[in-house]
Amino acid sequence: MTNPSETTTHRYTPELATEIEQRWQKYWIDNGTFDAANPVGKLATDKPLPKDKLFVQDMFPYPSGAGLHVGHPLGYIATDVFARYNRMLGKNVLHTLGYDAFGLPAEQYAIQTGMHPRTTTMANIENMRRQLGMLGLGHDQRRSVATTDPEFYKWTQWIFLQIYNAWFDEDQNKARPVSELIAELEAGTRTTKDGAVYNDLSKAEQAKAVDEFRLVYLSNSTVNWCPGLGTVLANEEVTADGRSDRGNFPVFRKNLSQWMMRITAYSDRLLDDLELLDWSDKVKSMQRNWIGRSRGAEVTFDAQGHDIRVFTTRPDTLFGAEYMVLAPEHELVKELASTEDYGADINTKWTYGKSNPQDAIAAYLKDIASKTELERQENKEKTGVFIGAYATNPVNGKQIPIFIGDYVLMGYGTGAIMAVPAHDTRDYEFATEFELPITEVVAGGDITQEAYTGEGTVVNSANDEGLDINGLSKSDAIAKTIEWLESKDLGVEKIQYKLRDWLFARQRYWGEPFPIVYDEEGQAHALPESMLPIELPEVEDYQPVSFDPDDADSEPQPPLAKAREWIEVELDLGEGTKTYYRDANVMPQWAGSSFYQLRYIDPVNDEAVVDIENERYWTGPQPDVHGPNDPGGVDLYVGGVEHAVLHLLYSRFWHKVLYDLGHVTSKEPYRRLYNQGYIQAYAYTDSRGIYVPAAEVEEKDGKFFYNGEEVNQEYGKMGKSLKNAIGPDDFCEEFGADTLRVYEMSMGPLDTSRPWATKDVVGAQRFLQRLWRLVVDETTGEITVSDAELNDEDLKQLHRTVAGIRDDYDHLRANTAVAKLIEYTNYLTKNYGKSVPRAAIEPALIMTAPVAPHIAEELWNKLGHEDTITFVDFPTFDEKWLKDDEIEIPIQVMGKVKSRVSVPADADQETVLAAALADEKIVALTDGKTVVKKIYVPGRMVNLVVK
Repeated sequence: MTNPSETTTHRYTPELATEIEQRWQKYWIDNGTFDAANPVGKLATDKPLPKDKLFVQDMFPYPSGAGLHVGHPLGYIATDVFARYNRMLGKNVLHTLGYDAFGLPAEQYAIQTGMHPRTTTMANIENMRRQLGMLGLGHDQRRSVATTDPEFYKWTQWIFLQIYNAWFDEDQNKARPVSELIAELEAGTRTTKDGAVYNDLSKAEQAKAVDEFRLVYLSNSTVNWCPGLGTVLANEEVTADGRSDRGNFPVFRKNLSQWMMRITAYSDRLLDDLELLDWSDKVKSMQRNWIGRSRGAEVTFDAQGHDIRVFTTRPDTLFGAEYMVLAPEHELVKELASTEDYGADINTKWTYGKSNPQDAIAAYLKDIASKTELERQENKEKTGVFIGAYATNPVNGKQIPIFIGDYVLMGYGTGAIMAVPAHDTRDYEFATEFELPITEVVAGGDITQEAYTGEGTVVNSANDEGLDINGLSKSDAIAKTIEWLESKDLGVEKIQYKLRDWLFARQRYWGEPFPIVYDEEGQAHALPESMLPIELPEVEDYQPVSFDPDDADSEPQPPLAKAREWIEVELDLGEGTKTYYRDANVMPQWAGSSFYQLRYIDPVNDEAVVDIENERYWTGPQPDVHGPNDPGGVDLYVGGVEHAVLHLLYSRFWHKVLYDLGHVTSKEPYRRLYNQGYIQAYAYTDSRGIYVPAAEVEEKDGKFFYNGEEVNQEYGKMGKSLKNAIGPDDFCEEFGADTLRVYEMSMGPLDTSRPWATKDVVGAQRFLQRLWRLVVDETTGEITVSDAELNDEDLKQLHRTVAGIRDDYDHLRANTAVAKLIEYTNYLTKNYGKSVPRAAIEPALIMTAPVAPHIAEELWNKLGHEDTITFVDFPTFDEKWLKDDEIEIPIQVMGKVKSRVSVPADADQETVLAAALADEKIVALTDGKTVVKKIYVPGRMVNLVVK
């Protein structure tokens, strides 16, 4: 490529940098420089594909109206450096970026302004693309997607149908098509959940029986209902104090018919397959804790003829169970609650200030309605109500009172606990508050002060029915208790999980419509794939029906419910044309981000979510590269640790279903995960604690002022909320994109947070200016490179730099790679200034290209190369130049360095000590003294002890 324009100055200024950057960005786009080829399909090529490939992926960004700040591109630049380096290694590299564009922010803006969410979303995407484009990221633009594009969410809906039309076969430990289930039910080789004969059921009953197996099902689940916003919120959208993160409205727990996904069927595989992944121990631990697999027993307590099932990991403590607590939402609360007044002998702390259980329960439910599950779990103040009923402890026949308490949740276990206050901290707090008995059954602590949760020794645990576990260890006591419970039909051994099924519906407009319709009887019917995508209708009002923010009894009415012409449809689904009703809910924002790597692979495929040959090439298992247990997946996935649990669990679940059904060859979506740190910056608050714009704060005599008022300085993650964001637009104009890239990569290790300091940017800028001057005469614009051969010292510096930088780029250490580039550039500047040998500078440009691609391209072009530097082979090194012929050894006398001596690198101890003792300074220092001890640390130092 020839330089299309001449500049008026030859100095590498921000103006020249901007002109160079814009020109090369256009060249890359015009020439499809970063377009990666597929094996088959519309993005295939006639040329043989390299077997060595790399799929690099950044976590889906949300296109905010506020645009980017300089902290956002940190991970994007890092993955771009890695991708560019690997292209130079000859790999076929897939790297692109799409947009997770559905969600509440755009909808809220639409409600406020009346502007369609698509309009604002697309404007935000275009602005973000423009800002990212300024940075010269090497993305395959053909593969960029947005979750809001109908051609994308067609496949979101298609995957929903795959999961809906599948069931989990526990015998085979995998998902299978529902059609195979129906065939087994019809053949009598499998029974319905309730044991009924399938062929004896009516058509409606058969449909209901099949629905009980599906991986997607309707359930009356407890949700976060926000009347003020008129929508159900995900847990992540609720603040710790039980209010909406947008609008700060009260949030109430409410039962609602919702779509659920049976992610719990995959609990074991989600846990066990973590061992196959190249992820950090921290993230794996977070996922393990979230899934929460635990072994124990499910014990049955009789309560007035009703069975209350309790899961416990400590059945050995049953003799210490002094009361029971049900979740307030437990289905047996209404049936068990006494209709008679509390007796005079009942502790008044148990009654919630009411005279009878019915009133007490109603008042309690109203008071806790706005509490989130997190609040209920973490609340130190234990509250509850005695429901006026008792249960029988199965191991000793003792009648124990039944309470409801908000610290017990329906989502874990059975929604009921046996309370052993002597050996459980929360039970101890509850028992202390309500003056309940505390019976020690595990000796080893002082239960008058706190619960003892250690293993200890079992005491006070025997009955006349053949169970005596006194003196046994914890494991032996558990085993014996379970054996006894099973023999009496009072319990069974069981594995339990904290993981709950995925609530998969939102009462919003701006989301993916469900490919489901309902008949007049309310039976759900999956739409055929030929009807996809089901597009969102145009509506005049995006506002869900909102209510008094404090009206906990209000019922959700989604915005789509108003679009009656869209909701009611005439369809022929195999039984003639009938009226059906669409689902007025939409999918959660998590949906599109649960499979987007598959569309990156095959974004223009309109026949399948991904051609399996393309998926096999990019993400299929590579046992010859990664070992026999390689699960496959994206080669490198980079993003913040805040998505360590939910997004990754949901993605893994969807991927495993697709794997079971034969749509992909990889067992996992992301083989390697790397969590980046964040860029932090100073923020400032006024006397009210309100953040003020950091850019407008002035420093005077060590103090900080905003509009003349002194403000407090603090430190935090750069962003809109702290008003300390710095936009990339002005920065690139002032310094250039390559300077930004070099500075961000040099700030510190990628996986740690680092402070932003604009004053330090000049160091990155000066490095690039020195590199420029090694090639270009700033006065004349002439190329000053010579054809001189490299001397031994040049070769040593070059090969050591290459070896170090290759290792740094391989391991995502761009910060130390930049340091080595600066050091090598300084060496060339010091030793040559002008007329630097071509053999020394060209490798420097190639090594610089991943981190500062624009200047590298420009100088490469000026050196006479017509093709882009993008695919030039990365330099290699010769081991012989990495070894020193001589090394310098410091000589200490009595522990203090007094001289240094050069010796052959392979010198033995005798030779080194002889050289040290012969050194002129050491001879003078030891004259007239006796060397009583000679210590040599090989390659490091000599220490002489003298008297």
